[in-house]
Amino acid sequence: MIYNKSIMFILLLLITILVFILLLLVSAVSPERSKLSLFELERRAAMGHENAKKSLERQKLLGDVVSLQKVVSALLLVILVLMANATFGWFVGVLIAVFVALEYGGLSRLGFIQKPAQKLYEKIDEKLIKFIKNAPLLMRLLSSVPVDVDDRQIDSRQELQHLIDGSKNILTIEEKDLIVNGLSFGDKIVKSIMTPRSVISSIKNTEFLGPLTLDELHKIGHSRLPVIKGDIDNVIGILNLRSLLALDIKKSTTAEKAMEPKVYYINETQNLNHALAAFLKTRHHLFIVVNEFRETVGLLSLEDVIEALLGRKIIDEFDTHDDLRAVALRNSNRKNRSENGLDV
Repeated sequence: MIYNKSIMFILLLLITILVFILLLLVSAVSPERSKLSLFELERRAAMGHENAKKSLERQKLLGDVVSLQKVVSALLLVILVLMANATFGWFVGVLIAVFVALEYGGLSRLGFIQKPAQKLYEKIDEKLIKFIKNAPLLMRLLSSVPVDVDDRQIDSRQELQHLIDGSKNILTIEEKDLIVNGLSFGDKIVKSIMTPRSVISSIKNTEFLGPLTLDELHKIGHSRLPVIKGDIDNVIGILNLRSLLALDIKKSTTAEKAMEPKVYYINETQNLNHALAAFLKTRHHLFIVVNEFRETVGLLSLEDVIEALLGRKIIDEFDTHDDLRAVALRNSNRKNRSENGLDV
């Protein structure tokens, strides 16, 4: 009799231990998510990639897999409680059950348990997916764990830029620059890309456009020049040098007569989205940039805005300077530098 009780105790103990091990293994499994997004998996699957089709199917059934895992873990936990009571009695059994309920989650995350659990899961993965597909009604009853199969989301422009930077050979350098500049385009203001006042080339309204003057204007290196009356704070028109190519040099005329009288102004604090919209609306290529006091502080061309959007220079046969802001900065180092002068 005692012998039979001993055998029964050992048998119950072994079953209890086995159930406990199974509970740890099931809880330790981490259903693997694809490294590719759901969109990319669908794209590759549509192209006929078999591996992508399998990964896509697995990804879409991920919620069912997690739900099944939770249900099996719960059943094993109940069985373990019953086995512990049957093996050790209700008092010790309850203590063991409380301990297991509190600690099995932490124990299942230990490396020496996760590795064999994951290997076992990989072996039965295809059969498990097949079972889930063949038991839609059962899975509908068990599905209690909502899982976003494509939970990778981008929460900031900086994160998106980080992903773009890490795209390796998917994007060319030019494509990366275009995307990155496009993301920051609306944050830039006119002042950051305009041609500064100190390097603005202009022409007086009374200037005669004879052969020598035309030659000098073309040497300046700009296709359009503001026409001023008195000083740069009084721009009355825009002179398009390309339109002067057909000018009869025998009939010299003034800049005021040859200019386009319509002038558009833009504030230096406006963003580039506003500037681009204004260029498209007015169909003009050059704006006079003013400050809050209506003083001329720079020039903004459509080319400047497009370059800011593309992230690279647009080569123009009239261009002579790579960066007029850099020229202005170099020139500024020679201004207001008296020996006894102090900045306050």
